[in-house]
Amino acid sequence: MTGRTRHDIHALSRQLVGHFATHLAPCATLPGDATHGDITAVTRICLEITVDMMSGGEPDGKVERLQRAAAEWAREGIPIDTVHHAVHEGFTLAFDLLLAQTDPRERPSDTARLMLRIIDTITPAVAVAYVREHQAAAAEHHTAVHTLVSALLAGHPTSTMARVAGIEIAASYLVVAMSIPAHRDESHPRVDAKVVARRKLRRLQSELAERCGGRALSLLSVDGGTVLIPRESGGTTDDLESAPGELDPLIARLSHAAGVSVTATVIPAAAERIPEAADQAHELLDTVLRLGRPPGIYRLADLVLEYQVTRPGPGLDRLGTLLDPLDDYPDLMDTLRCHLDNGLSRQRTARQLHVHANTVDYRLKRINELTGLDPSRDTGLWYLRAALIARTYRDRSGSPALRSGGLPGA
Repeated sequence: MTGRTRHDIHALSRQLVGHFATHLAPCATLPGDATHGDITAVTRICLEITVDMMSGGEPDGKVERLQRAAAEWAREGIPIDTVHHAVHEGFTLAFDLLLAQTDPRERPSDTARLMLRIIDTITPAVAVAYVREHQAAAAEHHTAVHTLVSALLAGHPTSTMARVAGIEIAASYLVVAMSIPAHRDESHPRVDAKVVARRKLRRLQSELAERCGGRALSLLSVDGGTVLIPRESGGTTDDLESAPGELDPLIARLSHAAGVSVTATVIPAAAERIPEAADQAHELLDTVLRLGRPPGIYRLADLVLEYQVTRPGPGLDRLGTLLDPLDDYPDLMDTLRCHLDNGLSRQRTARQLHVHANTVDYRLKRINELTGLDPSRDTGLWYLRAALIARTYRDRSGSPALRSGGLPGA
């Protein structure tokens, strides 16, 4: 192979695009996130590796690029035979392009091409059988883990199930309630929404397993669920209360992997208190979603007032009506919300509403006149804040989709 060929890798890669339009057109209809462009990229890498090695060089970092691409295909659920065919397609195209620049007298016989076809037949067949068996074993383990998590959440004995699943029950856990919104592609008219949703969940679960060393126990659907993350500590109150801080980067990574903004709440608990902690975590998550708080991880300490105020009962019903006199005055309701959100700063509220500070003062006085609650006094301010929380919680009717216009902090 000539030195010129080694320096023409990029030129050969550009030629590849034209070949792909014909050879890989059927792959363009693969479901979900796998696109024609992804397949082109992987096959191009294979071509470049082939050109490098057949030219007497080394593939440098291209093998790592291929591994990363293959890992992404696995996360997307692309069949292993499709992956292998794309790899062989890249090699075959590179082989043909390089032969075109070789002296005809030095070209190998048709036996070489026959060997390529044989390899392309054998390798996917072996890989499919291997992966199928591996998936069957993984599914069996997944079912055992599923059963174990369900038992933990229900407070049932778990020693036998844990032994069968090969899992050691930790002394304490971070009990995480999680809401996973729909991926934007789930509403795409030309895409199977169920396929996209499953792949979203698969990416999130893969990231969770990697970040938690495979020790996290989860019971998740495409919309969310519960995750149990074991704690290394002995489970003292101080340890458990300080532990959830480590979840902030984890939730950020899960959101990135899933391609959606995950919302989660966490309650630390000893293993025997998991059922109560899970109930509380999901109640807290429901509060977060109803109040339209932004995505992220929340602890009970972040929402003590909101959580307590929104507990069902006559108190919640009564609080929800305190602001009814403002229904006919949307400017007053906006001013109250904005004023609380800005830490009671008249100047910031005025700037945000594009009014004079005196107008803010006037509106606050009108709120006092109509509701009997004075925003300038601690008692009136507390009731106004609680009433706004209760009213928002009531009006949103628990719909996770209503995320705009979050409430001011406690």
